[in-house]
Amino acid sequence: MNWKVTYLPEAEKDLENLDGSQRILVRKAIKKVQQNPLPTDENGYGKPLGNQSGTNLSGFLKIKLKAAGLRIVYKLIRTETNMLIVVIGARADDEVYDIAQKRARKHSII
Repeated sequence: MNWKVTYLPEAEKDLENLDGSQRILVRKAIKKVQQNPLPTDENGYGKPLGNQSGTNLSGFLKIKLKAAGLRIVYKLIRTETNMLIVVIGARADDEVYDIAQKRARKHSII
């Protein structure tokens, strides 16, 4: 079953700001994960995030695109089978998680 994918407005801008090849990779990854975005402990593709490095992202999941140096942070809204993309950003440091936490608070999804 494919989950519906929605983006925070900021995440849409993240996607637009990527170069063409990165945008293609991100869309392919999201399309693949959309088929089973559940956490890995529920036999899905999403890697659970928690409370680390000063960010509390319990209940959020990530997709790592190692070769492209990108991470995608998302949250499942299970009552609607909706996969909400929160942030798309560089893997270089933990900044993507700080951004995810700020956006989650702003949009009241924490």
